[in-house]
Amino acid sequence: MAVNQEKLDALVGRLITEISAGYGGVMVALGDKLGLYKAMAGAGPLSSQELARRSGCAERYVREWLNSQVAGGYLDYHPLSRTYELSPEQEAVLANELSPVFLPYAWQIVASMWADEPKTLAAFRSGKGVSWGEHDERLFCGIAAFYRNACSASLIDAWLPMLDGVTDKLEKGASVADVGCGHGHSTVLMAKAFPESRFWGFDTHEESIDIARRVAKAAGVEDRVQFEIAKADGYERRGYDLVCFFDCLHDMGRPVEAARYASSAMAEDGTLMLIEPFAGDRVEENINPIGRLYYAGSTTMCCAHAISEKGTHVLGAQAGPQQLETLLTSAGFGSVRRAGTTPFNLIIEARQ
Repeated sequence: MAVNQEKLDALVGRLITEISAGYGGVMVALGDKLGLYKAMAGAGPLSSQELARRSGCAERYVREWLNSQVAGGYLDYHPLSRTYELSPEQEAVLANELSPVFLPYAWQIVASMWADEPKTLAAFRSGKGVSWGEHDERLFCGIAAFYRNACSASLIDAWLPMLDGVTDKLEKGASVADVGCGHGHSTVLMAKAFPESRFWGFDTHEESIDIARRVAKAAGVEDRVQFEIAKADGYERRGYDLVCFFDCLHDMGRPVEAARYASSAMAEDGTLMLIEPFAGDRVEENINPIGRLYYAGSTTMCCAHAISEKGTHVLGAQAGPQQLETLLTSAGFGSVRRAGTTPFNLIIEARQ
């Protein structure tokens, strides 16, 4: 077949743009770790010499880094004064760690994916899985930090109020299980917001549970939060008023069993809250940057872990609401509804 030169040029141009973005991610990570963005926050226009002094870095490196940021559109440049400035919008994305749109930590996930390339290649060729604990350590920190900010922005004020009567229970005093809690940020956020309630976080990754305990202690909620190493179908049944799965059910090789166990661990009038990556039910509905991001992460992490468990399902991060709702129904939940959506997440409520 003849090559369409126009289509070829467009594809090459797109790939060059994305290679440039890959290089840019390294620069973002450097700027974050060296405190360059924070040194610019609220400072107005700065020369490379001024930023070097503020950050304690070598000026010539700082100057080249600044120019890379300007070329990428991450900083503003003033040609007459030859100074660089971080706008309020750029600050929210690059310097403010508490901002819901703070993104530098996401590049740690990308770094872990590159570091784990040999394992992924071997998995493709053998069909075997790669469990969560086998990944590069930057994955755990990157995932935890990325989702911490999303939860901080939405969990208490948006997601929980979408569920029928759950916020009232939490305010009066309820018991909550956070299954697949990771570093425990979601658990601790709920504990801080609802001091009358008690919370248990469960995860199979020992290092994450150790960090979660430190997170709870630093937040001053260790008196009402307990973290335990346990499988999704093996934690203690306590008649929980709320059982949560934050972006983890699709990683499990036996998600139906995990959901069925959650049902058995809940109070009779309890609620299951399932937070999953946003997706449509068909591939053609996911042809967008978010779908591409989730499919890529799913290839190297989500599917890989589910396969490692040698279970019944390999859902992947783009399972879609219909498949998830069918799964919960087959696990024995009598009422399943999509409580809400965001550009990144599905919020599903299930009751017995």
